[in-house]
Amino acid sequence: MQLVRQAEEKRSKRAAARLRRSVGAALVVAALGSACAGPSGDGGSPAEGRKGPARPAAGQPQAEGASGALAAYVEKVRQRRTARALAAKKWGLDRPPLEAPAPPAVKPKITTRKGFETDGEGLPPVFTTVPTKEKVVFLTIDDGAEKDPELLRMMSDLQIPYSAFLSDYLVKEDYGYFKKMQDAGVALHNHTLNHRYLPGLSYSAQKREICGMQDVIEKRYGKRPPLFRPPYGNYNEDTLRAAATCGVKAVPLWASEAFPDRMEWREWDRDLHPGDIVLTHFRGKEDWKGTMPDMIRRVMKTITAKGYAVAKLEDYV
Repeated sequence: MQLVRQAEEKRSKRAAARLRRSVGAALVVAALGSACAGPSGDGGSPAEGRKGPARPAAGQPQAEGASGALAAYVEKVRQRRTARALAAKKWGLDRPPLEAPAPPAVKPKITTRKGFETDGEGLPPVFTTVPTKEKVVFLTIDDGAEKDPELLRMMSDLQIPYSAFLSDYLVKEDYGYFKKMQDAGVALHNHTLNHRYLPGLSYSAQKREICGMQDVIEKRYGKRPPLFRPPYGNYNEDTLRAAATCGVKAVPLWASEAFPDRMEWREWDRDLHPGDIVLTHFRGKEDWKGTMPDMIRRVMKTITAKGYAVAKLEDYV
């Protein structure tokens, strides 16, 4: 009889544990569902979205432990999404940018794209797309001619990650502008000193252009960048050998290019793909049919409409 009672007690404990797990999971799903409700009515009105979490009734104990941490997390998500929706409205976007998933625990292995190889071995890989199955793309901005303060405010408000590839002959007009960008979390990378057509230069001249820019970025911004983009996307084996000597680990090119009035595509299907790198430039109305914010509105409309989020390139490469 004692053995029977012990067996029944074990079964009862296991059943109780399963019940607690089921209830806990249901609470997590319900809480996250409420956090995902947009401020404009996806599960709640704007007024409801601003009320914040419900207060416990009089005499009811405050949430503690895991449930308290969950409530704090849900509230943080709600506030972030509300802020992003308000920022989208402020900057003239039809929809808020989609949030990127958590970065991979292990970065994918990057290899040179087929058809972009040189004869040399052990050189930095040249690629246009990062290998990933996530619906993310990467926004990169080149040169540094236009230094529009509205771009800094817009990208900060919208929390859109991007990477800058800089040329010193343009950046030196205002190093401080790009320091503000770096302080906001933007990685600054190498686009040569003077934006020359590198295959037309000797190995030593290419090395001066690339390694010289590594020196400038280290002096001005405290770090030698691991990424380098050759001007116009043109390179040869000397380019890659020179880049490798001064610490370059990879050479990202691009799969599409953004302008204020259009997108241009490298691929035959004229579409985005998981891991695509999107190129644009620091330019304004003197060169374009619009401003930097106009360009961001155009590219984000395309990216969001196609169901993609913008992720941080350095989290994957």
